[in-house]
Amino acid sequence: MNTMRHSRRLASAILVLGLAGCVVAPYPYPAPYPGPTNYDRAFAAAAGAVRDQGFNVTVEDVSRGVVLGQAGNASVQAQVTRQPDGTVRVQFDAKAPQDPGLAERISRSYDRRMGR
Repeated sequence: MNTMRHSRRLASAILVLGLAGCVVAPYPYPAPYPGPTNYDRAFAAAAGAVRDQGFNVTVEDVSRGVVLGQAGNASVQAQVTRQPDGTVRVQFDAKAPQDPGLAERISRSYDRRMGR
Protein backbone atom coordinates (compact mmCIF):
# COMPACT_ATOMS: atom_id res chain seq x y z
CA MET A 1 0.00 0.00 0.00
CA ASN A 2 2.85 2.31 0.81
CA THR A 3 4.40 1.50 -2.58
CA MET A 4 1.10 2.28 -4.34
CA ARG A 5 0.82 5.65 -2.62
CA HIS A 6 4.45 6.43 -3.46
CA SER A 7 3.83 5.52 -7.14
CA ARG A 8 0.78 7.82 -7.32
CA ARG A 9 2.70 10.71 -5.79
CA LEU A 10 5.56 10.15 -8.22
CA ALA A 11 3.15 10.02 -11.18
CA SER A 12 1.42 13.22 -9.98
CA ALA A 13 4.77 15.00 -9.57
CA ILE A 14 5.87 13.99 -13.08
CA LEU A 15 2.56 15.20 -14.52
CA VAL A 16 2.76 18.56 -12.72
CA LEU A 17 6.40 19.10 -13.71
CA GLY A 18 5.64 18.13 -17.29
CA LEU A 19 2.80 20.64 -17.53
CA ALA A 20 4.92 23.36 -15.94
CA GLY A 21 7.32 23.12 -18.87
CA CYS A 22 4.59 23.78 -21.44
CA VAL A 23 4.37 27.28 -22.88
CA VAL A 24 1.15 28.55 -24.37
CA ALA A 25 1.64 31.15 -27.09
CA PRO A 26 -0.67 34.19 -26.90
CA TYR A 27 -1.62 33.65 -30.57
CA PRO A 28 -2.19 30.42 -32.44
CA TYR A 29 -0.42 32.18 -35.36
CA PRO A 30 2.22 34.91 -35.68
CA ALA A 31 1.31 38.36 -34.38
CA PRO A 32 -0.22 40.58 -37.07
CA TYR A 33 2.00 43.04 -38.94
CA PRO A 34 1.19 46.59 -37.79
CA GLY A 35 0.66 47.84 -41.36
CA PRO A 36 1.45 51.19 -42.88
CA THR A 37 1.37 54.42 -40.89
CA ASN A 38 -1.06 57.24 -41.66
CA TYR A 39 1.83 59.11 -43.29
CA ASP A 40 2.69 56.13 -45.52
CA ARG A 41 -0.94 55.67 -46.55
CA ALA A 42 -1.34 59.38 -47.31
CA PHE A 43 1.88 59.52 -49.31
CA ALA A 44 0.96 56.46 -51.39
CA ALA A 45 -2.54 57.87 -51.99
CA ALA A 46 -1.11 61.25 -53.06
CA ALA A 47 1.31 59.64 -55.54
CA GLY A 48 -1.47 57.39 -56.84
CA ALA A 49 -3.84 60.35 -57.25
CA VAL A 50 -1.26 62.16 -59.38
CA ARG A 51 -0.89 59.05 -61.56
CA ASP A 52 -4.70 58.65 -61.74
CA GLN A 53 -4.88 61.96 -63.59
CA GLY A 54 -2.41 60.80 -66.24
CA PHE A 55 0.76 62.38 -64.88
CA ASN A 56 4.19 60.79 -65.08
CA VAL A 57 5.64 60.92 -61.55
CA THR A 58 9.17 62.29 -61.89
CA VAL A 59 9.99 62.62 -58.16
CA GLU A 60 8.62 60.46 -55.35
CA ASP A 61 10.59 61.30 -52.20
CA VAL A 62 8.94 59.74 -49.13
CA SER A 63 11.42 61.24 -46.65
CA ARG A 64 10.68 64.80 -47.82
CA GLY A 65 7.01 64.08 -48.54
CA VAL A 66 7.25 65.33 -52.13
CA VAL A 67 5.62 63.96 -55.26
CA LEU A 68 6.20 65.76 -58.58
CA GLY A 69 4.34 64.90 -61.76
CA GLN A 70 4.58 66.09 -65.35
CA ALA A 71 2.22 65.73 -68.31
CA GLY A 72 2.90 67.89 -71.35
CA ASN A 73 3.08 71.52 -70.20
CA ALA A 74 1.19 70.76 -66.97
CA SER A 75 2.88 69.99 -63.66
CA VAL A 76 1.68 68.87 -60.26
CA GLN A 77 3.28 68.89 -56.83
CA ALA A 78 1.94 67.01 -53.82
CA GLN A 79 3.35 67.82 -50.39
CA VAL A 80 2.70 65.38 -47.52
CA THR A 81 3.58 66.73 -44.06
CA ARG A 82 3.44 65.24 -40.57
CA GLN A 83 1.74 67.63 -38.16
CA PRO A 84 2.83 68.04 -34.50
CA ASP A 85 -0.49 66.55 -33.31
CA GLY A 86 0.14 63.32 -35.24
CA THR A 87 -2.15 64.06 -38.19
CA VAL A 88 -0.99 64.27 -41.79
CA ARG A 89 -1.52 67.25 -44.09
CA VAL A 90 -1.59 66.81 -47.88
CA GLN A 91 -1.48 69.75 -50.29
CA PHE A 92 -1.72 69.64 -54.10
CA ASP A 93 -0.43 72.45 -56.33
CA ALA A 94 -1.19 72.19 -60.04
CA LYS A 95 0.09 74.35 -62.87
CA ALA A 96 -2.04 73.57 -65.90
CA PRO A 97 -2.95 76.61 -68.02
CA GLN A 98 -5.61 74.73 -70.05
CA ASP A 99 -7.04 72.79 -67.07
CA PRO A 100 -8.20 74.94 -64.13
CA GLY A 101 -10.01 72.01 -62.44
CA LEU A 102 -6.96 69.73 -62.27
CA ALA A 103 -6.11 70.28 -58.59
CA GLU A 104 -9.72 69.53 -57.61
CA ARG A 105 -9.73 66.26 -59.62
CA ILE A 106 -6.46 65.17 -58.02
CA SER A 107 -7.87 65.97 -54.59
CA ARG A 108 -11.00 63.89 -55.30
CA SER A 109 -8.84 61.02 -56.53
CA TYR A 110 -6.79 61.26 -53.32
CA ASP A 111 -9.97 61.15 -51.22
CA ARG A 112 -11.18 58.01 -53.07
CA ARG A 113 -7.84 56.31 -52.47
CA MET A 114 -8.09 57.18 -48.77
CA GLY A 115 -11.60 55.68 -48.62
CA ARG A 116 -13.43 58.94 -48.16
